[in-house]
Amino acid sequence: MRPSPVQGPLSGITVIDLSRILAGPYCTFLMAEMGARVIKVETPGKGDDAREYGPFVKGRSAYFMSVNRGKESIVLDLKKPEDKKIFEKLLAEADVLVENFRPQTMEKLGYGWEHLHPKFPKLIYAAASGFGHTGPDSQRPAYDMVVQGLGGIMSVTGHPGGPPTRSGMSIGDIGAGLYTAVAVNAALFARASSGKGSKVDISMFDCQLALLENAAMRYFVSGKAPGPLGARHPSITPFEAFDTQTNPIIIAAGNDSLFVKLASALGKPEMAKDPRYLTNDLRNQNVDALKGEIEAVLKTKPVGHWMDLLDAAGIPAGPINNIAQAIDHRQAKARNMVIELEDAVAGKMKFIGNPMKISGFPDPSTRAPAPDLDGNRAQILAELK
Repeated sequence: MRPSPVQGPLSGITVIDLSRILAGPYCTFLMAEMGARVIKVETPGKGDDAREYGPFVKGRSAYFMSVNRGKESIVLDLKKPEDKKIFEKLLAEADVLVENFRPQTMEKLGYGWEHLHPKFPKLIYAAASGFGHTGPDSQRPAYDMVVQGLGGIMSVTGHPGGPPTRSGMSIGDIGAGLYTAVAVNAALFARASSGKGSKVDISMFDCQLALLENAAMRYFVSGKAPGPLGARHPSITPFEAFDTQTNPIIIAAGNDSLFVKLASALGKPEMAKDPRYLTNDLRNQNVDALKGEIEAVLKTKPVGHWMDLLDAAGIPAGPINNIAQAIDHRQAKARNMVIELEDAVAGKMKFIGNPMKISGFPDPSTRAPAPDLDGNRAQILAELK
């Protein structure tokens, strides 16, 4: 089969993508960015639900384009014998199959792991679902926000006493997509020596638990469920957002040495000698008092003044950028984190680039567009004859 338009460490790998909306498509998007050829198999009619999600540019979904650029599309009805034959020809040439249906959906179509593995022993089968393929809740439907709530992420997001707050991005879907991509690449590595494909079973709920890191450990140690802390780190102090004369600033003094440097940069070296602040544990116990002392100084000057001093002192710090400021940051430009593509209808558009920089492979400033629904049918079928 022909190669992907992007060259990378997965060049030569072909992925059949049955997934839709975000978790599965994000996984296959990452694989496409690493050079895999991704053939998106869509359902008749509207195809991927995400094609109907805004924002729109001249009727095109920018949401859909953002995680489906560089892929190909063919429409197949897997309940029809003639389309099942085409699908199986694709599988015979493929390395990976990715789907994010509710468990048992693929089995009902005759394409579960138990059916596919004997017929296509080298094929890696990756399933991303709300709760995985085992357990009492495996059949429950789920969207991103459902697992954010069930998985505990929302309980530690926001400010104390505030209303339930969703993470500002789709961490339920994106987390599952990332874990699926990691597991698929591990399965490809294992196949290189064993010659056999594997089943990858990813649960969005599991991924939320895995992402709890410090919050889970605090619960295991204390037996108490932690709550939201706003912009403060639960275990390191000072490590949060502080008010200045103008805009807030993030200061992350992650060890005793950095705290000494911070005290000096603020013109208050005596803070580092205060018995309440000698160690990180003591600073955690006296976090409110320390924040008050730091902000009393910071509020005397604008954020730019403090950024200059903290940068010069080597203290991790930064302003709180909005999305426009973050995207326009000089580092984002230097790292090629804003790329362009030319869509036949929407025209030239900008998207976030590939954060995975790998030596020996190009990181072009342009990408191929997302496919039209069934837009690659003729060429795909021609290859299968």
